Amino acid sequence: MKAVYFERFGGPEVLICGDRPDPVPKPDEVLIEIAAASINATDWKARAGSYRPPAGHDMQFSFPLVLGRDLSGTVSAVGKDVDSFKTGDEVFAVCMRFEDGCYAEKNAVRANMVGKKPASVSHVESAALALTALTTVSALEETLQLQRGETILIQ
Repeated sequence: MKAVYFERFGGPEVLICGDRPDPVPKPDEVLIEIAAASINATDWKARAGSYRPPAGHDMQFSFPLVLGRDLSGTVSAVGKDVDSFKTGDEVFAVCMRFEDGCYAEKNAVRANMVGKKPASVSHVESAALALTALTTVSALEETLQLQRGETILIQ
């Protein structure tokens, strides 16, 4: 498959568009044909070598590295333990592993990091939702510790 990857830290000039091996889904993963991917600060910081993972997350980078955390596309295969998705489902997802990001034609993603794309939302729009939605949920549950029955006003 074609992918955008890099083999050393640096600016945009280190990015290479070339061939990478097709991903194979593990038992708990879905293989997604990528229609759209988004770019966020994690990507350029990782490319530059300045990304600092959150506390408790030990991330080691190994080259070559395909960036991209957020994607939208169509399921083309499912791992043997996945029953929540089927081939042909339109989905969006967050890639949690840096070594195999979504600046590629395909990606195998843990099923618990994948959601079904609403029909009213385009692939481009849904690719921009995944990490921001996960960050929002994390902020509400872990930082704010919002409980069932409580109300929050978001302006």
